[in-house]
Amino acid sequence: MKSLKMATCFSWASAVLASATLIACGGGSDSTTSSDTTSGTSTAGVLCDYSSSVFNSSPSVNANATATWSCTTTTRSIQTNGLPDHAVGSFPNVDNPNPIRAINASASATLTPTPTSAVTARNGPGVPMGYVLNGIKIDPSTAGTCNNDGSLCDAGRTVGAWNLEGIGGDFKFGTDTSNAHVQPNGSYHYHGIPEGFVTKLNKGQAMTLIGWAYDGFPVYARYGFSVAADASSAVKVVQPSYRLKAVAATNRPATSLYKMGTFTQDYEYVAGLGDLDECNGRSGVTPEFPKGTYHYYATDSYPYLQRCVKGSLS
Repeated sequence: MKSLKMATCFSWASAVLASATLIACGGGSDSTTSSDTTSGTSTAGVLCDYSSSVFNSSPSVNANATATWSCTTTTRSIQTNGLPDHAVGSFPNVDNPNPIRAINASASATLTPTPTSAVTARNGPGVPMGYVLNGIKIDPSTAGTCNNDGSLCDAGRTVGAWNLEGIGGDFKFGTDTSNAHVQPNGSYHYHGIPEGFVTKLNKGQAMTLIGWAYDGFPVYARYGFSVAADASSAVKVVQPSYRLKAVAATNRPATSLYKMGTFTQDYEYVAGLGDLDECNGRSGVTPEFPKGTYHYYATDSYPYLQRCVKGSLS
């Protein structure tokens, strides 16, 4: 594993974060194709009153972590101080030089998300794909890049076209056992399954709702029904539909320098390869939605957390 001089994600200023919404997050850009819609699903009554206030005694936190969710007739909102409510790694560390800081944030999403055939990608790290119930950002991308020959790589800015992955590549980003680390402004955030939070929920091998995407649809961790529409089918570890490319892309830094999986461009989506679509989601029944809904998954392999959404943002 290679270390970077500044191994961290893009800094998102606290003032921007505090005024962000899950429906239209500041920074980055959207890329949307198609707009066919089907009927929406109401999420009213599902964890609308989730609230957590926990003193985190981890040396890197040593403070009270707070997150409060609420619902109106139209929106679901969160107020959070951005501190994790589970044990965390040591921050700063040799590969992540940033201490965890409390950053107050508020965000909201529609209570009646509508699935579409569109794929809306958030282009840019620091722009959350949603929030875990404990108020921590779902933020799987990094700002790290390399140039074509791999002679110049930077974890915090654009020096080339090849986007570094925070998990599974040839660079260390100082992530802890919850697949999280810290941005320069002190924001602790997840790049993969939030293992500490999942363990805290203690649901075992069961569908576990862990958060909400910025289009309003729920996010589950790891487990889903074998038959998406059948709640009586066996629970299994769901599989994404991405794989490493058999041949490296043109102009990519040599695989002798950086193994496949180091860059986002090393992966390709193959419809039907696994259980999930290009946004790491699918439609089906869940414990909270026995009549079915579209929903996302945090998975053990790429893309780990959704990199796009399928809900209408209009």
